[in-house]
Amino acid sequence: MDILEWYSQYSTMIQEIKYFILGLIQGLTEFFPISSSGHLELYSSIVNIAEKEPLLLFITVHFATALSTIIVYRRRIKNIFSGFFKNKNNISFVLKVLVSAIPTVLVYLLFSQYIEGLFNDATLLVCIMLIITGVILIATNFFQKSSHEITFMHAICIGFAQALAIIPGISRSGATISTALYLGVNREKSAEFSFLMGLIPIIGGALLKFVDFLNNTHSQDLEFKGLIIAFFASFFSGLLACRYMIVIVQNNNLKYFGYYCIILGFTFWIIII
Repeated sequence: MDILEWYSQYSTMIQEIKYFILGLIQGLTEFFPISSSGHLELYSSIVNIAEKEPLLLFITVHFATALSTIIVYRRRIKNIFSGFFKNKNNISFVLKVLVSAIPTVLVYLLFSQYIEGLFNDATLLVCIMLIITGVILIATNFFQKSSHEITFMHAICIGFAQALAIIPGISRSGATISTALYLGVNREKSAEFSFLMGLIPIIGGALLKFVDFLNNTHSQDLEFKGLIIAFFASFFSGLLACRYMIVIVQNNNLKYFGYYCIILGFTFWIIII
């Protein structure tokens, strides 16, 4: 093996490791309340990855996390849609999930041209938003434990929290679960509603990116192996994170993620100064 062949294999291996780490980050941070968009922004600021087709990578890892959500809540989803019209509670739950998506849809429709700009050289913004996310998560430690069911008003409020998470560095799961807990919603139901309502923006965002991908000229030299690695890393880490996050919310341990977000935000802020 000559030096050029060795270097080529070494470069390929390093690139595949980058894909694996990115998938791992997406899977864990989509469910753990530490902002997937923020972590991916910080990660991309350190390494170069998927320069040819970043949109396709976005679609791949987000579809993987959506699939992991469906797997974890498959029984709940099956119960909702089996005999859907015979059960008023199931109809009500689905309507609440749809209602919760309204703020995010409105924000995207009204400010889509500005949203993309948030992700341009966004390291400082991510640091600030991670610190804010951390403060919110720590604050949940002081919320009184309650067992209220989710109402339509709750769904709207939680939906606004989800819309706020469009800003990179604001955790979608952290913002929505924290809002639900503040409103007095049962802890387990807060996590469940957060993850299931997240299917709409996750799948919707992936579909919109897929349309952009199809409409734009793109390279035929796609890094399929890297995409497959990222998909499975994101899927399996998402399964783990989703299941474990339910236990974390029940035990009121969100504050530890808050400490992590604050430390990470300040650390990268110091680095980029």
